[in-house]
Amino acid sequence: MALVSVQQAWKWFPLQRGTRLPLSAVAPLLLRRAWNEASSRAVLQDINLEVHAGESVGLIGENGAGKSTLLKLLAGVLVPSRGTIRTRGRVAALLELGAGFHPEFTGMQNLELSAALMGLSASQLRRKRDQILAFADIGEFIHEPVKNYSSGMTIRLGFALATAMEPDLLITDEVLAVGDESFQRKCMRWVDQYIDQGGTMLLVSHGMDQVRRLCRRVYWLKDGRVEAQGPADDVVDRYLEYHERKATESTAPDPGGGLYRIREMTVGFESSTNRLTIRARLHSPDDREPVVALGIKDQHGTPVFGVTSEMDGASPRRLGPRRFAYQLTLDLSPLKPGNYRATGHAMDPEGLRLFDTVIREFSIPGSADGAGFLRAAGSDPLSR
Repeated sequence: MALVSVQQAWKWFPLQRGTRLPLSAVAPLLLRRAWNEASSRAVLQDINLEVHAGESVGLIGENGAGKSTLLKLLAGVLVPSRGTIRTRGRVAALLELGAGFHPEFTGMQNLELSAALMGLSASQLRRKRDQILAFADIGEFIHEPVKNYSSGMTIRLGFALATAMEPDLLITDEVLAVGDESFQRKCMRWVDQYIDQGGTMLLVSHGMDQVRRLCRRVYWLKDGRVEAQGPADDVVDRYLEYHERKATESTAPDPGGGLYRIREMTVGFESSTNRLTIRARLHSPDDREPVVALGIKDQHGTPVFGVTSEMDGASPRRLGPRRFAYQLTLDLSPLKPGNYRATGHAMDPEGLRLFDTVIREFSIPGSADGAGFLRAAGSDPLSR
């Protein structure tokens, strides 16, 4: 059963230059007309998303991709400009913890008011009050005005209240990374228990390790659209590769053709010998010999091998003016079966600046048991 169903959802915000909205931005609201491109911008575009009962789903993307806007739509804080959004059951949205607290009210008064707004009756709050106060752990400050609280104390009280709701669906936006270290661990233990007991969660986080650990499926938002969706490891790997390519492009000092580049790279794995052969053809703008860096990562992005042509002692071979070739053969007998990525980098002859990156995937067939990426049986080390 889908607790969250988003179908072809769009969200526009009016363009605003200065302190006042133009009439062209206000007119669609008053006349119930569609937004137009001249007076608005689309923050979310044609979003389709489902979260089923018992699932933990991640939402990743760069700042400004539309993640927080989507969560606000799901929490009912905003309404879509087009499309439909449906949620079932009791929803606890941990978006901006404590944002609705009245600064002049005490913590206890804010607790009673917020609980009522969340749908908890006075008798339910009385039964859960000790649990909430124990989780928040702010002592006698519960009887002080919230305006005297530190930001950490406000977060503690807001999270404690949300956890007491026993939600069918938990929506979180980076809140597991706030507060002090001990409180973060307390929150993570609660989330682990919530998931183990069959809870449903939609998590926004920039911490990919956290996403891998807590989520089964992931949606990647890019420029307001769903760029990719699927198993957590697959989507996170694509997202990290995107950032690796983006970082490489941003460090290139010359966007024209005068760069050291990998024109072609092939990866071939021979199962009978457990050997991997990487072949690359490179371009050198000044006809000097470039440095080549090669690395291997497992499916979780953990590096397992790395070398440069300087370290390896095998220089690229000249093919002609400004053209070079490089080949490396590795014995991968120590590695467990699984999916891996080979990454090649073209660097300047001094080995100081990185100009180009190429990624190729390969698999070692078989079944892998246990943790880690090395086989239990001993074998020769990685070699050329």
